Amino acid sequence: MLDGLLTGLSVAFSLTNLLYVLVGVLLGMIIGVLPGLGPTATIALLLPITYALDSTSAIILLAGIYYGSMYGGTITSVLLRLPGEAASVVTTFDGYQLAQQGHAGPALGIAAIGSFAGGILSVLGLVLLAPLMATVAVGFAPPEYAALSLLGILLVVYLGQGSVLKNLCMAAVGLFLASVGQDPITGTQRFTFGEVSLFDGLDFVAVAMGLFGVGEILYNLENSERGQQVKAKIKNVWPSRRDLRDSAGAIGRGSLLGFVIGVLPGGGGVISSLASYAVEKRVAKDPGRFGKGAIQGVAGPESANNASSSSSFIPLLTLGIPPNVVLALIYGALLIQGVTPGPDLITDKPELFWGVVASMVIGNVMLLALNLPLVGVFVRLLKVRTGILVAFAMLVTLVGVFSVSNDVFDIWVVLAFGVLGWLMRKANFEPGPLVLAFVLGPLLEKCFRQSMLMSGGSPDIFVSRPVSAGILVVVALVVVLSVAGALRRRRSARDDEREPTPSR
Repeated sequence: MLDGLLTGLSVAFSLTNLLYVLVGVLLGMIIGVLPGLGPTATIALLLPITYALDSTSAIILLAGIYYGSMYGGTITSVLLRLPGEAASVVTTFDGYQLAQQGHAGPALGIAAIGSFAGGILSVLGLVLLAPLMATVAVGFAPPEYAALSLLGILLVVYLGQGSVLKNLCMAAVGLFLASVGQDPITGTQRFTFGEVSLFDGLDFVAVAMGLFGVGEILYNLENSERGQQVKAKIKNVWPSRRDLRDSAGAIGRGSLLGFVIGVLPGGGGVISSLASYAVEKRVAKDPGRFGKGAIQGVAGPESANNASSSSSFIPLLTLGIPPNVVLALIYGALLIQGVTPGPDLITDKPELFWGVVASMVIGNVMLLALNLPLVGVFVRLLKVRTGILVAFAMLVTLVGVFSVSNDVFDIWVVLAFGVLGWLMRKANFEPGPLVLAFVLGPLLEKCFRQSMLMSGGSPDIFVSRPVSAGILVVVALVVVLSVAGALRRRRSARDDEREPTPSR
């Protein structure tokens, strides 16, 4: 581990990678500040650029965008009650109230410190836990990977935002799209309809850029607004000793909770922030202060969402299972580079694994140094009109997807999935389960069919092996909890309808 850390530091401290860390966290801050954009859309748009970069530099850049956006989303949440990033929704509850009371500066300061602490503690956990998980995962065979892929898809469906039924439909569509192209075992063509461009399947970059890039662009054009004007005064960004003392426990609890949730498939910034806010409200001596300007309501969720963004790299780099949509895009970027994430990554590509880990420490230090003194500069970005941003993003998208393989067919794929993504947003369907199922679908199918070949066609292989059997038990629990929750909500709605209306 010590040798690995030294290797990572030598990689991360190279001049080129330091530049990519700085560009990544700055870009993440900017897209976190700007409402309507987010790490998912930005990383999807930047996927073609990763072709021209070294694999380590590419992942360092994309990772910086991811955890940097968690910092940036806080600014608009506190000052405008407008979350720049989905994970910052919870921060609006108390952050905006603090700004209204003249404490915008301390709220932003404690959010930056909490995010820094959560990020650093999560990276330390990553260093300790990832090699252990990789060692265990080396013994995994196709049955274990098939069960793990199925668990990942189901957890995203169950824990993701929106309706479970809608998420399940999106996952089914993703699995179908993943089956287009060559059969992984026999090599026969499936669902290509004679189109040569589909023989290798749908291109992940085109699908991701369409759903998250063009879809987001069309949605923002429809709902474009003029730049926002910040009225709250920002002063005394460094929090007082009392604020630090009151927030210390919340930062510690939020960091630990965010780390654990980030490792789980389907977890992420939104869930970890909500869970941290609920915990802080429960342990508080005066829960009534929450929603009226409690500093713990900012410190806990901000620590949790940044911790989860770092710990989510553990299942991606050690198991090859992306736990959320952003990591699915980074998974695609690794595949573009010819790197397959999994338990052998630490030994086969130590410079990539440890370089990314070391870059996270450097990036969090950079973000803390940039966040506190440059809040005013980032606030001015809110005056930029959405129409200007999306026009530039659309141009970058089409040029980028064509440059990947110089195939006009990919442009049509991007536009088609862009329209689909826009319609999904309007109908409240989350594209996340679709993309994760599209990424994990080939792994699930290949490992399932390999397992059946190993067992001579008997499904007993999945329950006769302890690890795969244990994972399937968790899968069954997820399904049972999902069905029980749906029945409980239906019964509750039915009881509400039967209650007589009180007479006046």
